Amino acid sequence: MKITSVDLIGLSGMSPKGGWAHEIKPEDSVHSLIIVRTDDGKIGVGSVFTNAGLVEAALNVLRPHVVGETAQEPSRVSEKLHQHMFWMGFGGTITHTISGIDIALWDIFGQITGQPISRLLGGNYRSRVMAYASILMEMPELMKERTSFYSNEGYRAIKIGWGPFGRHNDPRLDEKIVKAAREGAGDETLLMVDAGGSDAYWPNGLSWAIRTADMLKDYDVYWFEEALKPDDVDDHRALRERSPVPIAGCECLTRRQSFMPWLEKRAIDIIQPDVTKVGGISEQIQIARMANAFGVRYIGHGWNTAVGLAADLHIAAAFSTTDFVEYIGGSPYVDKITTQGWKLDEDGMLAIPQNPGLGIELDKDALQSMTTADVDRIIG
Repeated sequence: MKITSVDLIGLSGMSPKGGWAHEIKPEDSVHSLIIVRTDDGKIGVGSVFTNAGLVEAALNVLRPHVVGETAQEPSRVSEKLHQHMFWMGFGGTITHTISGIDIALWDIFGQITGQPISRLLGGNYRSRVMAYASILMEMPELMKERTSFYSNEGYRAIKIGWGPFGRHNDPRLDEKIVKAAREGAGDETLLMVDAGGSDAYWPNGLSWAIRTADMLKDYDVYWFEEALKPDDVDDHRALRERSPVPIAGCECLTRRQSFMPWLEKRAIDIIQPDVTKVGGISEQIQIARMANAFGVRYIGHGWNTAVGLAADLHIAAAFSTTDFVEYIGGSPYVDKITTQGWKLDEDGMLAIPQNPGLGIELDKDALQSMTTADVDRIIG
Protein backbone atom coordinates (compact mmCIF):
# COMPACT_ATOMS: atom_id res chain seq x y z
CA MET A 1 0.00 0.00 0.00
CA LYS A 2 1.71 3.16 -1.26
CA ILE A 3 1.13 6.87 -0.66
CA THR A 4 0.03 8.54 -3.89
CA SER A 5 -0.64 12.15 -2.83
CA VAL A 6 -0.36 14.63 0.03
CA ASP A 7 -2.74 17.62 -0.19
CA LEU A 8 -3.56 20.70 1.86
CA ILE A 9 -6.83 22.21 3.02
CA GLY A 10 -6.07 25.59 4.62
CA LEU A 11 -8.78 26.72 7.03
CA SER A 12 -9.88 30.35 7.07
CA GLY A 13 -12.98 32.50 7.32
CA MET A 14 -13.91 31.25 10.79
CA SER A 15 -10.61 31.37 12.71
CA PRO A 16 -11.34 31.63 16.44
CA LYS A 17 -10.44 34.82 18.23
CA GLY A 18 -6.85 34.73 19.46
CA GLY A 19 -5.05 36.46 22.29
CA TRP A 20 -1.87 37.31 20.41
CA ALA A 21 -0.52 40.86 20.21
CA HIS A 22 -1.57 40.76 16.53
CA GLU A 23 -5.25 39.90 16.87
CA ILE A 24 -6.34 36.84 14.89
CA LYS A 25 -9.06 37.76 12.41
CA PRO A 26 -11.63 35.27 11.04
CA GLU A 27 -10.05 35.42 7.58
CA ASP A 28 -6.58 34.57 8.91
CA SER A 29 -5.24 31.08 8.32
CA VAL A 30 -3.71 29.59 11.45
CA HIS A 31 -4.80 25.97 11.03
CA SER A 32 -4.40 23.58 8.10
CA LEU A 33 -5.52 20.04 7.32
CA ILE A 34 -3.32 17.48 5.56
CA ILE A 35 -4.96 14.83 3.38
CA VAL A 36 -2.93 11.71 2.49
CA ARG A 37 -4.22 9.26 -0.14
CA THR A 38 -3.07 5.74 -0.95
CA ASP A 39 -3.11 3.65 -4.10
CA ASP A 40 -5.99 1.51 -2.79
CA GLY A 41 -8.23 4.48 -2.01
CA LYS A 42 -7.56 4.99 1.69
CA ILE A 43 -7.67 8.62 2.91
CA GLY A 44 -6.03 9.85 6.11
CA VAL A 45 -6.41 13.30 7.65
CA GLY A 46 -3.99 15.27 9.82
CA SER A 47 -3.91 18.75 11.34
CA VAL A 48 -1.19 21.44 11.45
CA PHE A 49 -1.14 24.51 13.70
CA THR A 50 0.41 26.70 11.01
CA ASN A 51 -0.59 29.13 8.27
CA ALA A 52 -1.62 27.37 5.04
CA GLY A 53 0.90 29.28 2.92
CA LEU A 54 3.75 28.06 5.10
CA VAL A 55 2.40 24.50 5.08
CA GLU A 56 2.17 24.48 1.28
CA ALA A 57 5.80 25.61 1.03
CA ALA A 58 6.83 22.85 3.44
CA LEU A 59 4.87 20.25 1.48
CA ASN A 60 6.76 21.20 -1.67
CA VAL A 61 9.91 20.12 0.16
CA LEU A 62 8.43 17.06 1.86
CA ARG A 63 6.34 15.47 -0.90
CA PRO A 64 9.28 13.82 -2.74
CA HIS A 65 10.12 12.00 0.52
CA VAL A 66 6.51 10.92 1.13
CA VAL A 67 4.87 10.00 -2.18
CA GLY A 68 5.69 6.38 -3.00
CA GLU A 69 6.35 5.46 0.63
CA THR A 70 4.38 2.77 2.44
CA ALA A 71 1.28 3.97 4.29
CA GLN A 72 1.57 1.23 6.90
CA GLU A 73 4.54 2.52 8.93
CA PRO A 74 3.74 6.01 10.25
CA SER A 75 6.54 6.29 12.81
CA ARG A 76 9.27 5.16 10.41
CA VAL A 77 8.08 7.42 7.59
CA SER A 78 7.85 10.41 9.93
CA GLU A 79 11.31 9.76 11.34
CA LYS A 80 12.62 9.59 7.78
CA LEU A 81 11.17 13.05 7.14
CA HIS A 82 12.75 14.44 10.31
CA GLN A 83 16.12 12.94 9.41
CA HIS A 84 16.08 14.51 5.95
CA MET A 85 15.04 17.95 7.21
CA PHE A 86 17.84 18.93 9.57
CA TRP A 87 19.07 21.49 7.02
CA MET A 88 15.62 22.62 5.89
CA GLY A 89 14.21 24.51 8.87
CA PHE A 90 14.19 21.69 11.41
CA GLY A 91 11.88 22.53 14.29
CA GLY A 92 9.69 25.16 12.62
CA THR A 93 7.16 25.01 9.80
CA ILE A 94 8.75 21.84 8.41
CA THR A 95 8.29 20.00 11.69
CA HIS A 96 4.77 21.35 12.11
CA THR A 97 3.87 20.05 8.66
CA ILE A 98 5.38 16.63 9.38
CA SER A 99 2.96 16.57 12.33
CA GLY A 100 -0.02 16.69 9.99
CA ILE A 101 1.43 14.01 7.71
CA ASP A 102 2.13 11.76 10.69
CA ILE A 103 -1.40 12.10 12.11
CA ALA A 104 -2.84 11.29 8.67
CA LEU A 105 -0.62 8.20 8.41
CA TRP A 106 -1.77 6.97 11.82
CA ASP A 107 -5.35 7.53 10.65
CA ILE A 108 -4.66 5.31 7.63
CA PHE A 109 -2.83 2.72 9.75
CA GLY A 110 -5.90 2.43 11.96
CA GLN A 111 -8.13 1.97 8.93
CA ILE A 112 -5.83 -0.75 7.55
CA THR A 113 -5.83 -2.67 10.83
CA GLY A 114 -9.45 -1.94 11.68
CA GLN A 115 -8.42 -0.50 15.06
CA PRO A 116 -8.72 2.90 16.78
CA ILE A 117 -5.37 4.64 17.18
CA SER A 118 -5.55 4.41 20.98
CA ARG A 119 -5.41 0.61 20.76
CA LEU A 120 -2.49 0.74 18.31
CA LEU A 121 -0.63 2.87 20.86
CA GLY A 122 -0.81 0.01 23.33
CA GLY A 123 -4.29 -0.01 24.79
CA ASN A 124 -6.98 2.05 26.49
CA TYR A 125 -6.68 3.11 30.11
CA ARG A 126 -10.03 4.88 29.79
CA SER A 127 -13.02 5.16 27.47
CA ARG A 128 -13.59 8.87 28.11
CA VAL A 129 -11.56 11.93 29.11
CA MET A 130 -12.50 15.17 30.83
CA ALA A 131 -12.53 18.07 28.37
CA TYR A 132 -11.62 21.48 29.70
CA ALA A 133 -13.08 24.49 27.92
CA SER A 134 -10.21 26.68 26.73
CA ILE A 135 -11.30 30.31 26.43
CA LEU A 136 -9.66 33.71 26.26
CA MET A 137 -9.49 36.04 29.23
CA GLU A 138 -11.67 39.12 29.21
CA MET A 139 -12.14 42.10 31.47
CA PRO A 140 -13.77 41.07 34.77
CA GLU A 141 -17.48 41.56 34.01
CA LEU A 142 -17.35 39.64 30.73
CA MET A 143 -14.96 37.07 32.23
CA LYS A 144 -17.55 36.07 34.82
CA GLU A 145 -20.18 35.76 32.10
CA ARG A 146 -17.94 33.58 29.93
CA THR A 147 -16.96 31.08 32.61
CA SER A 148 -20.56 30.91 33.82
CA PHE A 149 -21.66 30.08 30.27
CA TYR A 150 -19.25 27.17 29.89
CA SER A 151 -19.97 25.87 33.36
CA ASN A 152 -23.67 25.81 32.47
CA GLU A 153 -22.78 24.00 29.23
CA GLY A 154 -21.55 21.09 31.33
CA TYR A 155 -17.79 21.68 31.51
CA ARG A 156 -16.29 20.63 34.82
CA ALA A 157 -12.96 22.35 34.02
CA ILE A 158 -12.22 25.70 32.34
CA LYS A 159 -8.94 27.30 31.31
CA ILE A 160 -8.76 31.07 30.85
CA GLY A 161 -5.83 32.46 28.90
CA TRP A 162 -4.07 35.41 27.31
CA GLY A 163 -6.21 38.55 26.81
CA PRO A 164 -5.43 41.45 29.21
CA PHE A 165 -3.88 39.25 31.90
CA GLY A 166 -0.31 40.32 32.75
CA ARG A 167 -0.26 42.90 29.98
CA HIS A 168 -1.31 46.07 31.82
CA ASN A 169 1.26 46.15 34.62
CA ASP A 170 -1.63 46.00 37.06
CA PRO A 171 -1.72 43.04 39.45
CA ARG A 172 -5.07 44.27 40.77
CA LEU A 173 -6.61 43.81 37.32
CA ASP A 174 -5.07 40.34 37.03
CA GLU A 175 -6.64 39.32 40.32
CA LYS A 176 -10.02 40.82 39.39
CA ILE A 177 -10.03 38.74 36.20
CA VAL A 178 -9.27 35.52 38.08
CA LYS A 179 -11.75 36.34 40.82
CA ALA A 180 -14.49 36.98 38.24
CA ALA A 181 -13.64 33.74 36.44
CA ARG A 182 -13.91 31.78 39.68
CA GLU A 183 -17.23 33.42 40.55
CA GLY A 184 -18.65 32.57 37.14
CA ALA A 185 -17.33 29.02 37.10
CA GLY A 186 -18.35 28.20 40.66
CA ASP A 187 -16.38 26.45 43.35
CA GLU A 188 -16.88 22.93 41.95
CA THR A 189 -15.34 23.67 38.54
CA LEU A 190 -11.60 23.26 38.05
CA LEU A 191 -10.01 26.52 36.92
CA MET A 192 -6.69 26.82 35.06
CA VAL A 193 -4.86 30.03 34.14
CA ASP A 194 -2.72 30.48 31.01
CA ALA A 195 -0.73 33.72 31.05
CA GLY A 196 0.40 33.26 27.44
CA GLY A 197 4.09 33.93 27.97
CA SER A 198 4.80 32.95 24.36
CA ASP A 199 3.09 36.15 23.21
CA ALA A 200 5.27 38.66 21.37
CA TYR A 201 7.32 40.83 23.75
CA TRP A 202 5.99 39.15 26.88
CA PRO A 203 6.73 41.79 29.55
CA ASN A 204 6.90 39.75 32.75
CA GLY A 205 9.64 37.79 34.44
CA LEU A 206 10.22 35.48 37.37
CA SER A 207 9.27 37.91 40.16
CA TRP A 208 5.91 38.61 38.52
CA ALA A 209 5.29 34.90 37.99
CA ILE A 210 6.03 34.05 41.64
CA ARG A 211 3.74 36.83 42.95
CA THR A 212 1.01 35.80 40.52
CA ALA A 213 1.26 32.13 41.48
CA ASP A 214 0.74 33.11 45.11
CA MET A 215 -2.38 35.04 44.10
CA LEU A 216 -3.73 32.15 42.02
CA LYS A 217 -3.49 29.84 45.02
CA ASP A 218 -6.16 31.93 46.75
CA TYR A 219 -8.60 31.09 43.94
CA ASP A 220 -7.82 27.37 43.93
CA VAL A 221 -6.29 27.47 40.44
CA TYR A 222 -5.44 23.97 39.23
CA TRP A 223 -2.38 24.92 37.14
CA PHE A 224 -0.50 28.03 35.97
CA GLU A 225 0.49 27.82 32.31
CA GLU A 226 3.07 29.74 30.26
CA ALA A 227 3.90 32.13 33.06
CA LEU A 228 7.30 32.91 31.50
CA LYS A 229 8.87 33.08 28.06
CA PRO A 230 8.77 29.64 26.44
CA ASP A 231 12.54 29.13 26.16
CA ASP A 232 13.43 30.13 29.74
CA VAL A 233 13.95 26.73 31.30
CA ASP A 234 15.96 27.92 34.33
CA ASP A 235 13.40 30.51 35.44
CA HIS A 236 10.67 27.92 34.98
CA ARG A 237 12.59 25.64 37.33
CA ALA A 238 12.91 28.47 39.87
CA LEU A 239 9.21 29.22 39.55
CA ARG A 240 8.24 25.59 39.99
CA GLU A 241 10.34 25.36 43.16
CA ARG A 242 8.51 28.33 44.72
CA SER A 243 5.01 28.14 43.25
CA PRO A 244 2.12 26.79 45.36
CA VAL A 245 0.32 26.05 42.06
CA PRO A 246 1.50 23.39 39.54
CA ILE A 247 3.39 24.88 36.58
CA ALA A 248 2.49 23.86 33.02
CA GLY A 249 3.97 24.68 29.63
CA CYS A 250 6.16 23.70 26.65
CA GLU A 251 3.48 23.95 23.93
CA CYS A 252 5.93 25.80 21.64
CA LEU A 253 8.63 23.11 21.65
CA THR A 254 9.02 20.65 18.79
CA ARG A 255 10.45 17.13 18.71
CA ARG A 256 11.26 15.06 21.75
CA GLN A 257 14.88 16.23 22.09
CA SER A 258 13.74 19.76 22.99
CA PHE A 259 11.79 18.48 25.99
CA MET A 260 14.65 16.61 27.66
CA PRO A 261 16.23 19.63 29.45
CA TRP A 262 12.85 20.53 30.95
CA LEU A 263 12.47 17.03 32.33
CA GLU A 264 16.05 16.64 33.50
CA LYS A 265 15.99 20.01 35.30
CA ARG A 266 12.57 19.36 36.87
CA ALA A 267 11.42 22.68 35.38
CA ILE A 268 7.77 21.75 34.86
CA ASP A 269 4.94 19.90 36.60
CA ILE A 270 2.73 19.39 33.55
CA ILE A 271 4.24 19.13 30.06
CA GLN A 272 2.04 20.17 27.13
CA PRO A 273 3.33 19.29 23.66
CA ASP A 274 0.94 20.03 20.79
CA VAL A 275 0.42 17.05 18.48
CA THR A 276 -0.18 19.37 15.51
CA LYS A 277 3.21 21.05 15.94
CA VAL A 278 5.59 18.73 17.76
CA GLY A 279 5.94 16.08 15.05
CA GLY A 280 2.60 14.29 15.24
CA ILE A 281 1.43 11.27 17.18
CA SER A 282 4.76 9.47 16.72
CA GLU A 283 6.63 12.24 18.57
CA GLN A 284 3.87 12.96 21.08
CA ILE A 285 3.82 9.42 22.43
CA GLN A 286 7.60 9.43 22.90
CA ILE A 287 7.43 12.72 24.81
CA ALA A 288 4.57 11.42 26.94
CA ARG A 289 6.56 8.29 27.78
CA MET A 290 9.64 10.34 28.68
CA ALA A 291 7.52 12.56 30.91
CA ASN A 292 6.04 9.56 32.68
CA ALA A 293 9.53 8.21 33.30
CA PHE A 294 10.44 11.50 35.03
CA GLY A 295 7.21 11.65 37.03
CA VAL A 296 5.91 14.63 35.05
CA ARG A 297 2.28 14.71 33.94
CA TYR A 298 1.59 14.77 30.21
CA ILE A 299 -1.51 16.70 29.09
CA GLY A 300 -1.47 17.67 25.43
CA HIS A 301 -1.94 21.25 24.25
CA GLY A 302 -4.93 21.36 21.92
CA TRP A 303 -5.70 24.83 20.54
CA ASN A 304 -6.28 23.47 17.02
CA THR A 305 -9.01 21.51 15.19
CA ALA A 306 -11.36 18.55 15.52
CA VAL A 307 -8.64 16.42 13.93
CA GLY A 308 -6.15 17.49 16.60
CA LEU A 309 -8.75 16.89 19.29
CA ALA A 310 -9.34 13.35 18.02
CA ALA A 311 -5.59 12.68 18.11
CA ASP A 312 -5.40 14.07 21.67
CA LEU A 313 -8.25 11.82 22.78
CA HIS A 314 -6.53 8.72 21.44
CA ILE A 315 -3.21 9.61 23.07
CA ALA A 316 -4.91 10.46 26.37
CA ALA A 317 -6.59 7.05 26.34
CA ALA A 318 -3.20 5.36 26.00
CA PHE A 319 -1.57 6.98 29.08
CA SER A 320 -2.69 6.24 32.61
CA THR A 321 -1.92 9.70 34.02
CA THR A 322 -3.46 11.83 31.24
CA ASP A 323 -6.91 12.82 32.40
CA PHE A 324 -7.66 16.00 30.38
CA VAL A 325 -7.96 17.19 26.80
CA GLU A 326 -8.16 20.82 25.71
CA TYR A 327 -11.33 21.91 23.92
CA ILE A 328 -11.49 25.34 22.24
CA GLY A 329 -14.77 26.92 23.20
CA GLY A 330 -16.80 28.08 20.22
CA SER A 331 -14.42 27.19 17.38
CA PRO A 332 -16.10 26.03 14.14
CA TYR A 333 -12.86 24.21 13.27
CA VAL A 334 -13.59 21.93 16.23
CA ASP A 335 -17.39 21.90 16.35
CA LYS A 336 -18.38 21.94 12.68
CA ILE A 337 -15.93 20.04 10.46
CA THR A 338 -16.92 16.48 11.43
CA THR A 339 -20.23 14.79 10.67
CA GLN A 340 -20.66 13.47 14.20
CA GLY A 341 -19.58 16.56 16.16
CA TRP A 342 -18.70 16.36 19.85
CA LYS A 343 -20.87 15.99 22.92
CA LEU A 344 -19.98 16.14 26.58
CA ASP A 345 -21.53 13.50 28.79
CA GLU A 346 -23.13 14.28 32.15
CA ASP A 347 -19.70 14.32 33.82
CA GLY A 348 -18.11 16.76 31.38
CA MET A 349 -16.28 13.96 29.55
CA LEU A 350 -15.67 13.23 25.87
CA ALA A 351 -15.73 9.63 24.65
CA ILE A 352 -12.62 8.18 23.01
CA PRO A 353 -13.53 7.48 19.34
CA GLN A 354 -13.83 3.73 18.77
CA ASN A 355 -13.96 3.57 14.97
CA PRO A 356 -10.77 2.68 13.07
CA GLY A 357 -8.03 5.30 12.84
CA LEU A 358 -8.92 8.71 14.24
CA GLY A 359 -12.53 7.57 14.22
CA ILE A 360 -13.94 10.77 12.72
CA GLU A 361 -15.53 11.67 9.38
CA LEU A 362 -15.05 15.09 7.84
CA ASP A 363 -18.10 17.11 6.82
CA LYS A 364 -17.17 18.13 3.27
CA ASP A 365 -19.83 20.83 2.94
CA ALA A 366 -18.78 22.47 6.20
CA LEU A 367 -15.12 22.26 5.21
CA GLN A 368 -15.78 23.86 1.85
CA SER A 369 -17.25 26.90 3.62
CA MET A 370 -13.96 27.33 5.49
CA THR A 371 -11.42 26.98 2.67
CA THR A 372 -10.56 28.05 -0.86
CA ALA A 373 -9.27 24.54 -1.60
CA ASP A 374 -11.38 22.18 -3.74
CA VAL A 375 -12.59 19.79 -1.05
CA ASP A 376 -14.36 17.42 -3.47
CA ARG A 377 -11.20 17.02 -5.52
CA ILE A 378 -8.97 16.46 -2.49
CA ILE A 379 -11.19 14.18 -0.43
CA GLY A 380 -13.42 12.75 -3.17
